[in-house]
Amino acid sequence: MTTVETAAPEDTILDVLTLGFVADPIMRWLYPGSDTYLKHFRTLLMRFGGAAFDHQAAFKVRGENAAALWLPPNAHPDEAGLVAHFEAVLPPRVLEDALVVLEKIDAISPREPFWHLAFVASDPLAQGRGYGSSLVNHVLTRCDADRTVAYLENTNPANTPFYRKHGFEVIGEMQAGKSPPIAAMRREPR
Repeated sequence: MTTVETAAPEDTILDVLTLGFVADPIMRWLYPGSDTYLKHFRTLLMRFGGAAFDHQAAFKVRGENAAALWLPPNAHPDEAGLVAHFEAVLPPRVLEDALVVLEKIDAISPREPFWHLAFVASDPLAQGRGYGSSLVNHVLTRCDADRTVAYLENTNPANTPFYRKHGFEVIGEMQAGKSPPIAAMRREPR
C-alpha cells in the first residue's frame, strides 16, 4: 500500500515533478532547451502550484518517487507572478501565445469552489506503480466527502486515459498560435 504524506518545498518533490514533466508538450514548448527547462521550470511550478505548500496540499508518496500539488478551494495560482516570469524568460512569439492560453484557462476554470490539481507526476523510473493514482485519490476522496468539484489542466494528451480512469471528463481545450493543446478536465463529486 502506498502511503501519501504532506510535503514541504524542502522535500525532493520539486525534483520529482521536474523529472516527471521533462517530456511534457506544453512545458517543453515553453522551455525547449534542456538548460532553459532546468533553469525555469521550478519557478513555473511555484508560481502555478506553490500555494499548495501554504495550504498543506502538497503531497508525496513515501520514498518520494511521486508528488502532487493540489490547490484547495479558494487557493489559486500566482497569476501575476507567472505572467512576470513568462515576460522575463519567454521569447516574444511564445509569450504572446502563452498569455492567451492563461486567459483561456481562467475563462474555463470552475466558478464554484473546487480542488485544482496543478501538478502530479512520478519519477519516470517509478511510473506504473500506482503512485500517481494514490496522489490523485488522496484528494478525490475528500472531494467526494465534501461534495466538491475537482479540476485540472491536462498538458499531455497521453495522460487523458489516466485522468478519465479517475472520473475526470474533458470540458474544453485551450490552445493559441503554435502552443500544444491543453485539455481542461473536470470531475464531479461522487
